[in-house]
Amino acid sequence: MSAQQIPVVVLAGFLGSGKTTLLNHLLRTARGTRVGVMVNDFGSIEIDAMTVAGQVGSTVSLGNGCLCCAVDASELDTYLEALTRPSARLDVIVIEASGLAEPQELVRMVLASDNERVVYGGLVEVVDAAEFDATRVRHPETDRHLALADLVVVNKADRVPEDELRRVRDAVTGLAGRAAVITAAYGRVDPELLFDRAARVEDAAGARQLSFEDLYADAYERDHRDHPHAAYETVSFTAGEPLHPRRLMDFLDSRPEGLYRIKGFVDFGAADPDNRYAVHAVGRFLRFYPEPWPPGGQRLTQLVLIGSGTDGEALLRALDGCRVAGPHDTPEDHALWGVLRYVPDPREGAGPVTGPGTPAYDTDLYDTDPYGTAAYDEAADRA
Repeated sequence: MSAQQIPVVVLAGFLGSGKTTLLNHLLRTARGTRVGVMVNDFGSIEIDAMTVAGQVGSTVSLGNGCLCCAVDASELDTYLEALTRPSARLDVIVIEASGLAEPQELVRMVLASDNERVVYGGLVEVVDAAEFDATRVRHPETDRHLALADLVVVNKADRVPEDELRRVRDAVTGLAGRAAVITAAYGRVDPELLFDRAARVEDAAGARQLSFEDLYADAYERDHRDHPHAAYETVSFTAGEPLHPRRLMDFLDSRPEGLYRIKGFVDFGAADPDNRYAVHAVGRFLRFYPEPWPPGGQRLTQLVLIGSGTDGEALLRALDGCRVAGPHDTPEDHALWGVLRYVPDPREGAGPVTGPGTPAYDTDLYDTDPYGTAAYDEAADRA
């Protein structure tokens, strides 16, 4: 994935679900990751234990490299453009959906954005475990929102008995389709479930001076050590053999429920010997980004799969089955075409990739959902 691309995460949930608590938790535990936040107002964004009041159209620096913008829906594109300027140096952007627009509309805006510096980072829906049934009565659109989500956080898990939490989670899982579903208390979701942390910069001696942000985050963690983080699973896969493009696409097209994110690099071997393919998958969204192999490095496929309720061994077996088994298993000439469908259109800034048996980019490859919105429209229709 291009270094300039910033994942944009849409955070949704009805009043009282705890999404702002989750957002504040992400900001307090950023630890060097520069987060841009887009909200309807600043009223509930806590900064150093204070509440900052602001008006729509203003921007506040959170003091730890993070920025917060108060916008309305008509200004969303304008502020997205501002937050993704290189001078802002942000690593991730979180849009809190409350008061801005329907989650589905925000997802569409991100997916269809002409801004080459952003990539879709997922729709996270937060629900209140203690008030789930009442929320569905008050807000019948709850079921539709859950059907659209890529990740559902069943928050306030500490407020209900285990059997009731299990019932709510089962109900949410049934409504959320293939989305990953996790439980949490006090909005404590590990940031690495939602986005990659920024690399920490060390000095020449290999040490790094503790910043006020580090000390504050440590104090926050101590104060909340009795509040467990939401549980999720991470599976790592490495292969020295190239992967077969068609079999990998079969795996990605049928990835199981609960698998939320896939990241890493893929070696397709003879199908494109000049490039490795960065993969970015969040929920239903999938993109490949071809880039030249680093000179002198070992050619490996390295993937990390993140989700909840997944069978790690089964995932590894499925990926093992994608390895090219030998000369008799050489991918057919057109095997890479399925991958190229998920490479950004070169007309939007990415250069074409060609290789043995693979055509130069052709517009016909983009006539099936060029932005990745169809999966979300289909989910909305089902809901």
